[in-house]
Amino acid sequence: MQLDWERLRLFHAVAEAGSFTEAARRLHMSQPALSRQIQTLESSINAKLFHRHARGLAMTHEGEQLHQATRDMAEAVDRTQASIEASRDRPTGEIRLATTVSFGSTWLARQMVDFLDLYPDITVTMLLGDSDVDLAKREADVAIRFHAPRQSDLIQKPLVPIRHRMCASPAYLERYGEPKTLEDLDGHRLLAYGASAPDALKGINWILEVGPDAPQRVPVLTINNSFGVLQAVEAGAGIAALPSYLIRFSGRVKPILPDVEGAVFRTYFVYPSELRKSVRVGVLRDFLVQRMTLEALDLTRDPTA
Repeated sequence: MQLDWERLRLFHAVAEAGSFTEAARRLHMSQPALSRQIQTLESSINAKLFHRHARGLAMTHEGEQLHQATRDMAEAVDRTQASIEASRDRPTGEIRLATTVSFGSTWLARQMVDFLDLYPDITVTMLLGDSDVDLAKREADVAIRFHAPRQSDLIQKPLVPIRHRMCASPAYLERYGEPKTLEDLDGHRLLAYGASAPDALKGINWILEVGPDAPQRVPVLTINNSFGVLQAVEAGAGIAALPSYLIRFSGRVKPILPDVEGAVFRTYFVYPSELRKSVRVGVLRDFLVQRMTLEALDLTRDPTA
């Protein structure tokens, strides 16, 4: 029995996506056409590959076996592609880079201009979200994470630590006064990320409990994204703890209580081992190591000065 390579590729896309609808979207083809190709594949091997039900798809035992084979094939192709690229002098290809919304949409997006100038044959797709994507399933090629990776098979390159500072807008401080001690925070309007913060970002709400005998402070406004919190701070809604790069990016908010140690997030450039020899991944890693410094990301000056 000779299997059709194209139908195996389509099957792999459905297995990875978990639904015909999502796989069809990724493949840029119609769902009925994709479904017919999978049915033809099932007929050629005389086995059902998926159980179809109201909540989506579940692979049969035969489907799981075939998925393992197609996954091995995809990884082998990726390794071969990386090896081919490593033999070239000029990095080329696409990099899908995942990171948090606030970091990716502010500081990092501005750095991409220089990176693309340096490597015009590389295209970058930035995938922004505060929850981790699964690099093992190739939901992205690389990631900048604000915590150490939990998967042991991922390569990690430590980057600069990111500090959080408290800040408020000049308009808010003029209206309500500037807190001089941690106890003063108890009488102010506080903004926070909220309880929906992913596990890796739980320390982001340290302003609600900082201080030796601080009560559990209740924020007047929660937004499940740090960039959204910044917008509210700029508008004068209250005081928040934000990453230092975001305060610098704004230039419209003032750090307060500068001697108070805030949360520190260790950052890492992370990618799967099969991309170890990828030239395009290597040049992006080296670029970020060079650019992500304390001088570039921390508060070395008053951004409102």
